[in-house]
Amino acid sequence: MLGFSYMSSYSLIDSGNFQKLEQVGPYRLVRPSPQAVWQPSLASEIWANADAHFQRFSGGDGRWEIRNKKMNKSWSIEYGGLRFNIELTDFGHLGLFPEQLMNWQRIRRLCHVGSQGQREFNVLNLFAYTGGSTLAAAQGGARVAHIDASKTSVQWGRDNAKVNGLEQHEIRWIIEDVQKFAARELKRSKQYHGIILDPPSFGRGTKNEVWKIETDLVPLLDVLKDLLAPNFSFVLLSSHSNGYTPIAMRNLLNTVVGHASGRYLAEEMLVAEEGGCRWLPSGASTWFIQE
Repeated sequence: MLGFSYMSSYSLIDSGNFQKLEQVGPYRLVRPSPQAVWQPSLASEIWANADAHFQRFSGGDGRWEIRNKKMNKSWSIEYGGLRFNIELTDFGHLGLFPEQLMNWQRIRRLCHVGSQGQREFNVLNLFAYTGGSTLAAAQGGARVAHIDASKTSVQWGRDNAKVNGLEQHEIRWIIEDVQKFAARELKRSKQYHGIILDPPSFGRGTKNEVWKIETDLVPLLDVLKDLLAPNFSFVLLSSHSNGYTPIAMRNLLNTVVGHASGRYLAEEMLVAEEGGCRWLPSGASTWFIQE
């Protein structure tokens, strides 16, 4: 299961003027990137020749301007040892977050080690979206609970599992509000050896429950600390929200892991431009790995 190659069909070609120019399989795309505060390296003509440009509206959604009339509505790529189905969504997402690459590698490795030492290695992935972390954990041998309030995203994750040959792996695909699911798991005395969460700034649950990271993350973490098995391996918290820096999230995780013996890894999530001269900040993540 761990003998894959890291063939990539995603690359960050250039960035600047609050945008990024990406090669995603056969197509070049331009999308907003608020952290790209510098000037682009490449000529404006190169950017203008991209196959599609996404323009974001003030409400958060937006519109794709398709300049290549032969462009497919969906396609697949291989990235970081995983295959992803790509689509152009109304929010500018593609179903792929390339800044999570290092996290997927670490998830895969920790799950591989953990599943060798015990019969079951259970991982909980909250706000799981299209399943990159779920699939990495499954490749490592973990049993995974994949939770997201979006029916579309969960189906997307299932489709990704299928193209990765993991459709028969033990993954629970659950469409539910994450807070309600976590509270119910607590009543069931369920415990996990790894917990992954990448909460949005704002979202809605399956019954229109409102999620706001500034008010709801801390209560959720308070529940999650009781879902950790005594011999848990890791907790990973990542975010793309303003103010949630690596150190801020380290402080949040401290309330979850308590006095467990281990180490923190607090990092910016980055995507390297072609040539390796610049890195595009794309959120933050903090790990706690128990030793």
